[in-house]
Amino acid sequence: MNKTKNNPFSESVKNFFSQLNGYVKAHWPVLVLVLVGFIAVSVENFFKVAMSQTVFSYSMDDFEVGQIADRTIYAPRSIPADEMNPVFVEEGEKIIRKGFPITDEAYSKLQKMSESPHYVDYRAFADSELFLALLATMWFLLFTFAPFGREIRLREIIFQLICFLLVYAAVAFCSKISFFATQFDITTIIPASLFILIIAVLYGQLSAIFCSFIFAFCVFDASSCQIVPFLFTLASCLAASTIVRKIERRIDMMFVSLMLGSINAVLIILFAVIFNCSIRELAVVIGLVALNGFLSGVLSLGLITPIELLLNTASVFRLMDLSDSNNTLMRKLFLTASGTYQHSQMVAQLAESACREIGANSLLARVAAYYHDIGKMDQSEYFTENDMDGQHKLNEMKPNLAAILVRSHVRKGVEKARQLHFPQQVIDIIEQHHGNSIISYFYEKAKEQDPNANIDDFMYLGNPPVSKESGVVMLADTVEAACKSLDNPTEARLEKFIDTLITSKMEHGQLDYCALTFGDLKKIKSVFVRILAAYYHGRIKYPNQKDPDAQDKKDSAKDSGSDKKIEPEKEKKSEKTSAKNAEKTDAEAK
Repeated sequence: MNKTKNNPFSESVKNFFSQLNGYVKAHWPVLVLVLVGFIAVSVENFFKVAMSQTVFSYSMDDFEVGQIADRTIYAPRSIPADEMNPVFVEEGEKIIRKGFPITDEAYSKLQKMSESPHYVDYRAFADSELFLALLATMWFLLFTFAPFGREIRLREIIFQLICFLLVYAAVAFCSKISFFATQFDITTIIPASLFILIIAVLYGQLSAIFCSFIFAFCVFDASSCQIVPFLFTLASCLAASTIVRKIERRIDMMFVSLMLGSINAVLIILFAVIFNCSIRELAVVIGLVALNGFLSGVLSLGLITPIELLLNTASVFRLMDLSDSNNTLMRKLFLTASGTYQHSQMVAQLAESACREIGANSLLARVAAYYHDIGKMDQSEYFTENDMDGQHKLNEMKPNLAAILVRSHVRKGVEKARQLHFPQQVIDIIEQHHGNSIISYFYEKAKEQDPNANIDDFMYLGNPPVSKESGVVMLADTVEAACKSLDNPTEARLEKFIDTLITSKMEHGQLDYCALTFGDLKKIKSVFVRILAAYYHGRIKYPNQKDPDAQDKKDSAKDSGSDKKIEPEKEKKSEKTSAKNAEKTDAEAK
């Protein structure tokens, strides 16, 4: 009885741990990186706490009662009164103020602080470690559970960890300097917005927003839980991830720099009003945070190019360069495979419009569509779109050999893209734009010759799309190629035909991993129908418009009807001319 009752619970626990084990196995590289990052920041945290001592880096010989103070000193922690020095020091208290005379009480407090012992606050260290552990957990869950619509690569996580460690170190150790003693002063040296700009350009706004929260909590812990640096970092980073979202040119980063500098200054003024601080006293801070924002934009512009090359990622600037139809590769594609070039242009238009409709990366889809068939350049004459003379060379080959040649263009395209150092996202789409679908035309021909033909010999060797952009390019490629063979392509016929093509891709499992929803597919189909209907629409016949083939047809009819009326002399002349031409040709051959 007990065993029976416990079975459901036992099965649930077993199922939970089984799912957990599978989840960890699937994301163990990210988990390892997060653990490494936690250990590294823990080392920084230990040194931060070890340096958080009540002893300042000054000598009491530098001060005397009545002297005009040359600096402002705050108490980093509370020190209780004792018999030797009955003065109480409160944490955050302004002991002396620059430009004001040192009182007896202030001098006593300075002396009390200078006499306090060095020690490491292990309780503070433990509290900070617990906070960092929770932050690492949040980071791991965000970048493994969140639906990014793309694959998160290890290089991205590594770059984020490096940025995190730099932000933590800058705030933790610079805050120990007397110049950055207040929580408003700390905001001038926070480099978080610089890294957020780079992340937003390289990996998109969603990654930048997640990192904005992570960096804000990072600053909160590094600044010993001060609220102003936390709020400033969060607001500044979110602003940076937003204003950089629509940029397409490198020169736009100068506008971003000015905007971010202005936003940072406004934020400090706002916080000064909220926390009842004097704006006049914060004039230098306002100027420095504005300079921080401006330099963040300028430095990000200089760092993006080497970082994107190092990480092999697709920034908006790199994609815009690749989208130039006048570059060497595109011109070569136009000259060697003009049909493929025109096909790619149409696929790019379809993919870009569809991705814009569903909120995917339209620029990435357009660029990938431009180059998805570059593997056809070496043997362009074997592909139908480049067959201008109607020879159909593939039909002259055995079906299995023809299939090998057709599917090889994917491998050649990937190899060529890697040689040209294309972004990895573009390479992935080139590799996935046919997935592992069947080359049905040649498979059916092979079955006619051999009913036992192996289907594996007629399948593409790639993987199904794993991103929305890759899935859209696959559908655009299929639809554009298939609709060319459709007779009388009215809007109704196009809609029905495109629906059939998309359904077929779904049934064969080609869209299982690309995060496209049924709603997305509905929007995609609508876009395809609208564009292709406009492309194939008929035009009115203008008055007195002549058929260019009409005269040829008329002449042909006359010739066929008057074969018997040809004069014998003309026949003789024709025969003589043909004979002469034949002799000439024969002579040239010899």
